[in-house]
Amino acid sequence: MVSVKGLTKAYDGRKVVDGVSFDVKPGEVFGILGPNGAGKTTTLEMLEALRPIDGGTATIAGIDVAKRPYDIRAIIGVQPQSPSFQDKTKLTELLQLFAAAYGLKVDAHKHLASVELEDKANSYVEQLSGGQRQRFSIAAALVHEPKVFFLDEPTTGLDPQARRNLWDLVREIKKRGVTVVITTHYMDEAELLCDRIAVMDSGKIIALDSPKNLVKNLLKKGFKKEQVVEQANLEDVFIDLTGKALRD
Repeated sequence: MVSVKGLTKAYDGRKVVDGVSFDVKPGEVFGILGPNGAGKTTTLEMLEALRPIDGGTATIAGIDVAKRPYDIRAIIGVQPQSPSFQDKTKLTELLQLFAAAYGLKVDAHKHLASVELEDKANSYVEQLSGGQRQRFSIAAALVHEPKVFFLDEPTTGLDPQARRNLWDLVREIKKRGVTVVITTHYMDEAELLCDRIAVMDSGKIIALDSPKNLVKNLLKKGFKKEQVVEQANLEDVFIDLTGKALRD
């Protein structure tokens, strides 16, 4: 579904993405991990036709990103790190506006229900909590039923309930047959959600495999750490005490 070969991006002569290559299978959740400045977001922005590609090639569903950027934008959904929306416009109106940009008419209430926001249909974005805003951003990004959905650090700053709910949303999106590409700094999130992971550092991919295989490869090197088997962690305690339900 996504094919990247030798992708390169440079600023002031310094390569921030340096010959990156990977493929994403249809219906897969593919994670890109790495420290700050590794080139994750820049890689996504080139695939989303938001930044020019300096070198290499990228195709999505067989369409060349550099040559046909408008066709690419018609088949992808994007949930950025910090989504922004028009003020003083109801959620239903915003979804209808996004759909109209693709020449579509949609049932806005149905899309809001899919992210548990139907009761906020007449609210404005500025009235939503952080978790609700992220869920609405997902609904807006999927309004045209894209083939590939890009999420850039979607759970940063969310409380445990909202974070786990967003995980469930990603799983549901995958069940619909949508290919998902996600960046995150949370290793537990990547391990739970991703079928395969590419680890980036200094603009290069330094490892690419399933989470289980990456762990196995580390153990084969002789890596050991103190083993403490816990049946629960502090996040589980928090969820148990405060409840699993999402908060307004």
